[in-house]
Amino acid sequence: MPHEHLFQSVVTWTGAAKGPTKSYETYSREFLVEVDGKADIKGSAAVPFRGDGSLANPEDLLLASVSSCHMLSYLAIAARAGLTVIAYVDYATATMKFKDGKMRIVEATLRPVVTVASDTDLDQIQDFHRRANEECFIANSVNFPIHHEPETIVLGG
Repeated sequence: MPHEHLFQSVVTWTGAAKGPTKSYETYSREFLVEVDGKADIKGSAAVPFRGDGSLANPEDLLLASVSSCHMLSYLAIAARAGLTVIAYVDYATATMKFKDGKMRIVEATLRPVVTVASDTDLDQIQDFHRRANEECFIANSVNFPIHHEPETIVLGG
């Protein structure tokens, strides 16, 4: 496997169709994310920044990236160990505020609920969250702490 991977997307300000940026209060923040061969993502700024709350915003997408990368890393670790994960859902949050004079995401908390088979070694599966955080490409790319509050459900246990 090569040690360098290139990812590409096209982000277009679709709000331009509703008019130019003559006024901060009135221009549309809508955009479209396109990745070749994949479903488009319609987005906007977050509501506090005059965006459309019915559309994904960059903060949502960043949090989803952190959460999904952790999940995929966790599942890969479990699969390599031969442990059975039956279901996984994460109730993630991110906090944005001013820090060092700039508005930024200052932390994220992942709250995965992982359902496993009854014969699962629970000590081992809990350690997978630590390992997944170490292996997650996105977690390794952001400059804010990612906290973990996992819950494990044992099916039939």
